[in-house]
Amino acid sequence: MFAAVSGLAFLLSNSLAIERYFGCFFALPIVLSTMRWGVAAGRKTMVATAVLLFVLSGPVKAITYLLLHGFLGFTMGTIWRLKASWGTSVVLCSMVRAVGALVNVLIASYLIRENILALITINVHALFTYIFSSMGIISVPSMNLIYFIFGVLLLLNCGSFVFLLHLLYAVFFTRLGMKRSLRLPKWLEAAI
Repeated sequence: MFAAVSGLAFLLSNSLAIERYFGCFFALPIVLSTMRWGVAAGRKTMVATAVLLFVLSGPVKAITYLLLHGFLGFTMGTIWRLKASWGTSVVLCSMVRAVGALVNVLIASYLIRENILALITINVHALFTYIFSSMGIISVPSMNLIYFIFGVLLLLNCGSFVFLLHLLYAVFFTRLGMKRSLRLPKWLEAAI
């Protein structure tokens, strides 16, 4: 049932181009099934959702869901089920999301036969060259610096998304009466 709900929500939001507004809820069924029934149930929910999306809309949507939402939900649910700290959970989930986003960009690059990652780094390089020249610095940043900045920005983006997801899901699970199965930070426990 959770697989059907998340698969249908992902399919409809992609079809109606409203994924930005509901993207935070796509991992929720996987996290919920992992928290309630164990890691195996979460893995089965993730796989069933991917298979459902594969049948309904093809392999690209199924892979996109897995990379951006499925692995993140499974990782978050597993870490929360093991009652690990929030710092560990946010860091690991951010890395999973960042790797998923990079692989998604590489797959999209292959499918459209254009190197999107190279276009991103070239534009970041041009932006920093422009910034340096407007500040009067006559220097061209190295590509290693550009890759480092790109990696930091990607991790920062994924980290902020994952942190907000942790807050949203903690409030949701607390309202469901699952507060005892969560290991919340003290400041959040006091706020809830």
